[in-house]
Amino acid sequence: MARLIYVMGPSGSGKDSCIRYARERLAQGARVFFAHRYITRPANSVGENHVSLFQAEFDLRLRMGFFSLHWQSHGLSYGLGREIDLWMESDSTVVINGSRGYFPQAFELYPTMLPIEIIANPAITAERLLLRGRETKVQTEERLHRGLAFKIDHPGLVRIDNSGPLEIAGETLLALLG
Repeated sequence: MARLIYVMGPSGSGKDSCIRYARERLAQGARVFFAHRYITRPANSVGENHVSLFQAEFDLRLRMGFFSLHWQSHGLSYGLGREIDLWMESDSTVVINGSRGYFPQAFELYPTMLPIEIIANPAITAERLLLRGRETKVQTEERLHRGLAFKIDHPGLVRIDNSGPLEIAGETLLALLG
């Protein structure tokens, strides 16, 4: 049965780590596909498997209808390709790394999706963001404040706390991919 798993959460919560953990341990032959994001950020960014695009490339792909989902966040453009629809048409589960801000629009397009929010203790999140090295300390603090103010309210939402060992949150996500 086709399913869309929409993983979201604040920056630094460990979404990419949880997704990578589940991907590495998924049973051989499981019909689960992990979509990569198209982002207008350099490919050498730490922690995230994505396809780097220049803004002009992103805009062209958007105009040509190559994205099933797309949004703007933190001055960057994000997209998920139409391949997610093809995978679901083949009765597969598709895992995407989505945006909390874009979730309402995504849910309109995919009302049967399973929304999963990865959360973590704010102190741990701050430490992870600083280690990532993408932003200054002030920018990191601003990002943390925005993240704490953002609340997702959905009856089917599953929250996974990734404040402890990755294995705990990763195994929880892996079980949900079932």
